[in-house]
This record gives sequence, structure tokens and C-alpha cells, in this order.
Amino acid sequence: MLRVVRSLAPAWMPAFFCAGTLLLQGCSLLPKSGPDETETAARPVTSSDRPASQRDAFTVEVKAPDTVRDYLVRHLEIQRYRQLDDLGAAELSRLMVAAEGNARELLGTLGYFTPTLTLELRETPEARAPREVTITVEPGELTRVANVQIGFSGPIESDATAEAQRDTIRTDWPLRAGQPFTQQAWDNAKAATLRSLTAKRFSTGSISASRAEIDADRSEAKLSVSYQSGPAYRFGPLEVRGNERYDPDGTRRIARVPTGTDYDQQKLLDAQQRLASSGYFDSVFLTLDTNGTNPLWAPVIAQVREAPLQKVVLGAGFTTDSGPRLSVDHIHNRMPLLGWRAVSKLSVDRETKSLGTEWNAIPDDKGWRLFGSGLLKNETSGSYKVDSGRLRGGRSKAGDHIDFNYFLQYDYTQNRGFNAPPSASALSVNWGWTGRYFDDAGAPTRGHGLALELGLGYTLTGEHLPFTRVYGRWLGIVPLGTVKSDDGTQARSGRIQLRAEAGAVVAQDRAQIPSTLMYLTGGDTTVRGYSYRQIGTVRSDGQIVAGRYLGVASVEWQRPFVYRGKMTEWESTVFVDAGAVADKPGELKAKVGVGVGARWRSPVGPVQADLAYGVDTKRFRLHLRLGFTF
Repeated sequence: MLRVVRSLAPAWMPAFFCAGTLLLQGCSLLPKSGPDETETAARPVTSSDRPASQRDAFTVEVKAPDTVRDYLVRHLEIQRYRQLDDLGAAELSRLMVAAEGNARELLGTLGYFTPTLTLELRETPEARAPREVTITVEPGELTRVANVQIGFSGPIESDATAEAQRDTIRTDWPLRAGQPFTQQAWDNAKAATLRSLTAKRFSTGSISASRAEIDADRSEAKLSVSYQSGPAYRFGPLEVRGNERYDPDGTRRIARVPTGTDYDQQKLLDAQQRLASSGYFDSVFLTLDTNGTNPLWAPVIAQVREAPLQKVVLGAGFTTDSGPRLSVDHIHNRMPLLGWRAVSKLSVDRETKSLGTEWNAIPDDKGWRLFGSGLLKNETSGSYKVDSGRLRGGRSKAGDHIDFNYFLQYDYTQNRGFNAPPSASALSVNWGWTGRYFDDAGAPTRGHGLALELGLGYTLTGEHLPFTRVYGRWLGIVPLGTVKSDDGTQARSGRIQLRAEAGAVVAQDRAQIPSTLMYLTGGDTTVRGYSYRQIGTVRSDGQIVAGRYLGVASVEWQRPFVYRGKMTEWESTVFVDAGAVADKPGELKAKVGVGVGARWRSPVGPVQADLAYGVDTKRFRLHLRLGFTF
């Protein structure tokens, strides 16, 4: 339905308007005489360019449900003509006729194919514009998907080994029967499924045909799409381009591209991430060469820009555990004689001053590498200042999900303060294993991680006595419930995050064990509501020292935050932490922290802010943290 209310205009008005428009276009071909004219011609006239006394030709008001109103206001073509000078009523009437068709097209992209539209033009001489266009919209029934047909052509159609991939694509199709049909959802579904096809084996897949049949009377959409797979690919050799100072064979061993296996985009990204995080390159980009004649031996091209041989990095930071922090890093990517990579760091904050260096060799073909490190540190440990030193050397391997290491370690500590514990030193053989099984390494929403450490050693100060050190930590993230926006187009799951730590140093009571091998807890990442390493063994004189047994547990509920009906990048949290340290298992007494917090999914990683109350200290503490690590 279209109803136009307008005043009559003389018959010569349209002709005058068209002639004026042609003359204005012709004027644009004349030479420009000055910078002001050039600037005016280079950009469209806006309301800020016009004299304050000059009004718009007309205003536009859209009366429609909130689900469509904002979209129409942003995209209606008629909005572009509001500031045309000397726009007559006849020309505006023609614009309104075009606006009806434009509005129907826009509503169709939102899934409304049977709208009722009413357009009115009225004189408003006393308002900010002499005329007002009112567009009243009744969108009608929302079109929903009736059925979806997904077809395949090419090798994927007849390849028996691709059956699981075909089933997965059909099962994971995002725009399912019964869901609202919109052009954006239709385009997104096709693109997401194409990404799923090209992510494994068939890297050159494409959409060969797609069709959306709309039955406006029934408000139904029948969808069909066909995918052409192209040939199945396998990883060939790695070819490094852009290298100058670093050995290409070393690059191959760092990347660990699984040559000879089926193409998998995630494995390619993992290899790219290993090269990018190695420190040898400023930029890395890996692609599969699909231009060759043998898809079963397709080379992987690594386009790299190498990092400088040496560099110095200055850093500054802040944590609620240790306050402001300043650091200086020196990196040498190829040490003389050894050819290893060395990273040396000086760091100073409120609680800790440290100077350390770590040396790493290029990994071998199986991913194992030799390493060595040294560390001098002065830190607050319980009630005392502790000067400590550590030397470590061994082998390590970093996998896609699992890291291994085993090493020989020497520790020395000296406690400073009133009635401080005696100095101690020890030599130990250690083994470590870490498994990470999260859906996202930077901002996980589900999965779990487990880390285990085992050390066997002898004390070197006082009596030479054996000791055993064990430590484990676990983090589990379990989806719990789904939070949706008011229109149902956005959804994200809530989560329960569970965390546990346990450790023990088993030795005779008289064994003098370095405090750096024993346990303290409390702070941003352990028991919130308490200061950094505040929880330890309490001696008879009230002093806090590191203890031989540790236990920590935490439960946290994380829930997405919806604001004004729309999903945001924020989440709210409620948590309870508890931790205890003692010299005997029977003396463990939990100190509890409870609180609330917020999470922000920032572009650089999750930002965490928590306000916690220490039940034992009866004080509130604010805890801030950036990023996720396990």
C-alpha cells in the first residue's frame, strides 16, 4: 500500500530541476581557480558545510518495529537526498516512489517478504525542514527456512574416506530448518561451510551453485547449495623464502609441517604459530602451493622476514600482585660457537628483582631440544626476603598439546630477616609433563589442562639427605547454559571454571630444603582476596615461611553479559577460592576468598578484574590480570 500526500507544483518545475542538475554537472568540468574550490569539489557537501540558516530539503521518519527500524534508517537511499538544495515537491514524490521499492528490498534481506508500507509527505514549514517524509512499516511474518539441500561434486563426492567430512559439513550447517531466513545468515552459512570444506584435504573447494527459493505466501525459504571440492591435497616439503641469516633446515625443524599427511588448515596454522613464536622471525606466512601438478605432494611455502640477530627490548607493566614492573630483555638469536638462542632478562617490581638467562638449541627432527638457564632473584617470600640462585640444564619438547622436559637443577637460597630460616641448597633431577586440551589457546571456553612435576634430589647444606618433590595443577572449563540476545540471533554459553593445585615435598624434618622448592600461595592466579604469596606455614612467632604441603581449589561461574538486548564482549563472574600451606598434611587449614568479577574479551586477550574478600584477613582486594596462560 502506498499513499502519498503532497501539494501541487507547477508543471515546469521538473524540467527546471533536470536542467539545473545538468548545468551543475557541467560546472564540475571547469578549471578550478583556487584551493577552496578544489577542496569543495573533492568531497560531498555535508550539513556542517552549509550555512546555519540553510535548512534540509526534507526529513525522514521511519515508524516500524525495533527489529527493522534501525536497519531501514541506516540504509534507505532516500536519506542521501535530504540536503539537496531546491528540491521540489514533484521530485520528492518520485524519490518516495523509489523509496518504497528500496524499503521492500531491504526488508527482504531481513526475511520480511510481505510487508505493508505507507509513505506520506506533509508540509512542515515551522520545523527544521519544510517537508517531512513518513514511512510506516508493518513487516509482516518473518520468513523461516523450510529445508536445506547440500550437494557435492568432484573427488569428495566419490571418495569413501571423505564420508565423515561430508557428514560433518551437513550436520554443522548453521542455517537450519525453522530458523529465520535473512540474506546475511544465508551468506554467512554458505561461507562458513565453504571454510569447513577447505579446512581439510580439499583446499581449493568452491561453491558451484546456490539457490534460495522464497515462498512469500507461506513465509518459507527452500535453500540449496552445491560445493565443488577440487582435488584432495597432501603436505609436501617446506620451502622457505626470505631467509638470509638462519638455516632453512632449522626453520623446517621448528615448523614441523607433517609432510606426507592429508592437508589440514589447523596443522598449517600450528606450524606458522611455531615459527612466529620461535623468535627468529618478525613475520611468517605459510601457504599451500596449489599450482603444482601433484596435489598429493604439494609444497608448503613459508614466506618469512627474519628478526635481527640481536635486539634489546624495554618493557613496563603492572600487576596487583607485585605493582609496577620494569624489564630489559637482550635477545641473541645465534650465539657464538653454540649457535643457540639466548634470552637474558632483568626485571624489577615491588616484590621481586631478578636477573636470568635462558639458552635454547634448535630442535631436532623429533622436536627435542637442549636447553640451559640461570637465575638470580631477590623476592619477598612470606615474612622474609629471600636471595636465591638456580641453574638448570636438560632437554625439552613442545608439542601441539603436550610438553615434556627433564633436567638437572641446582638451587640455593638465603633468607634475610629476624629469626630467618637457615640457608639451604640442593641438587635434583626433575621431570615435567603438561597437557593442554582447550578449544582456544588464548581465550578458551571449554576444555582442560593438566601439569605434573616430579623431582628427586639431595640437600647439599647441613646433612645430605634425600627428598622427593611432587606438584600438580589442573584447570577445567565446562559449558553451563546458553545466554542469548533478545532477538535470538546471538548466543554464547556460560561456563563453570574449576581449578586445583597440590604439591608435597617429602623429606626428613631436619632436611634443609631451599624455600624455592617449597610452597607459598595467594594472589591473582591462586587464592584471590589475599596478597601475593601471603599464605604459607605460620611459625610459633607468627612469621610466615614456605611450607612442604600445598592444596588449592577454586570454582568460578562465568556468564556472558547482555546489554539492551544485545550480546556484549563482557562477562560477569562469581567465585570461591581456597588454599592452604603447611609442613604436615594434617595441619593444612584452608584460607578462603570469595568475590565477583568481570571479563572483557579484548582484541589482545581476556582482561580479568576481580574484587575478592579474604575471609581470614577480613579485607577486600582488587585483582587485575591480562591474558590466559596454563
